[in-house]
Amino acid sequence: MKINAKPYEFEFDEKKTALMVIDMQRDFCEHGGFGEMLGNDISEVVNIIPTVKSVIDYCRENNILIIYTREGHLPDLSDCPESKLRRSKKQGAGIGDVGPMGRIMVRGEKGNAILDELAPQDGDYEIDKCGKGSFYKTDLEKILRDNGIESLIFTGVTTHVCVQTTIREANDRGFECLMIEDACAAYDRNDHLASIKMINQQGAIFGWTTPAEELTGK
Repeated sequence: MKINAKPYEFEFDEKKTALMVIDMQRDFCEHGGFGEMLGNDISEVVNIIPTVKSVIDYCRENNILIIYTREGHLPDLSDCPESKLRRSKKQGAGIGDVGPMGRIMVRGEKGNAILDELAPQDGDYEIDKCGKGSFYKTDLEKILRDNGIESLIFTGVTTHVCVQTTIREANDRGFECLMIEDACAAYDRNDHLASIKMINQQGAIFGWTTPAEELTGK
């Protein structure tokens, strides 16, 4: 299959493709969550939710493997580097502290859950990660290799942090990456736009980018 993209057409085999839904968690995407507690305007993130859902629905209809990630830590925070923990508390409440949705960025807490409207279904993979990149200390690469995956479609948040980090990790491992521009977001739109350019420049140095309608036809 070929679709229009930047910097040129993206070609992929649906049977060898997986959708990555990066960190669409309540703490990052809902009012009262950690993202907003840090002083961010979450409107850019909220706005992409319907588009992310449309991409998920398309992939379900076309039997494309779907993989969800969640950034979070063990309850004892033993997998959270001290430097990350220290930085998280510089603007008030930080990782492990109690927030409106339970302990912040702790696995199993309400805030760490995927948004209800995007919830995983039977047959989807769910990956808990302790870092920004989805390959770091996870089984993601094994899952992809075991399923014969060669291409990855990216949605999620935030574009310049966890999405872009995972794209770079995937690129180094030989996967072809397509970022859906309007199904990814950053709290600051300038960060989002800069990330698009970083990914598709120099002949798709890290991957391709395209609007959702080029994939879904909607």
